Amino acid sequence: MKIYVDADASPVKAVVTEVAQEKKIPVVLVMSFSHFSHDEETKGVETVYVDSGADAADYRIMQLARKNDIIITQDYGLASLALAKGCLVLHHKGFAYTSSNIDQLLESRYASAMARKSGKRTKGPKAFTQADREKFRELLQKTIQNHKEDIHEDHID
Repeated sequence: MKIYVDADASPVKAVVTEVAQEKKIPVVLVMSFSHFSHDEETKGVETVYVDSGADAADYRIMQLARKNDIIITQDYGLASLALAKGCLVLHHKGFAYTSSNIDQLLESRYASAMARKSGKRTKGPKAFTQADREKFRELLQKTIQNHKEDIHEDHID
C-alpha cells in the first residue's frame, strides 16, 4: 500500500507524511514543476514532478496508483477514476469519496461550472481550518487501520 497525494494545493501534506511515517507507509507527492523545491526529501516520502498542464498530476497519479492504494485529492474527476481503479480516496476536508457519493459530487461540480459559464457567481470553498485538519487526520488513521485489517482478513481466508 502507498499513499499518493495530489500535492499542488494540498493543505494536508504534513499530516499525511506524519501519519504515514508512524504506520511505515510510503508516500508519493505528485506536483507540478512550478512547485519544485530543493528541500531535502523526508524519509519515506518521494516527490514526483510533472508538467504544469491542467491534469498532468492526475494522469501521473493514475499511472502510478494500484488497487488498494490511498489517494488524497480535492479533484472529483481524479477521485472518480481512482475509485474505479479500486483505490481508497480521501478529501482533505475529512471525508472519503465513495461509489455512493461521487455521482452527486460530480453533478454539483458540473452545475457550478454551468452557472459560472452563464455568468453567475458561485461560492468558493470555505477556508481550511484546524478542525478540518484534525478531522482529516482521524479519517486517514481510521482508513489505514481498517484497510490493514481488510487486507489481513483477505490473506487469512
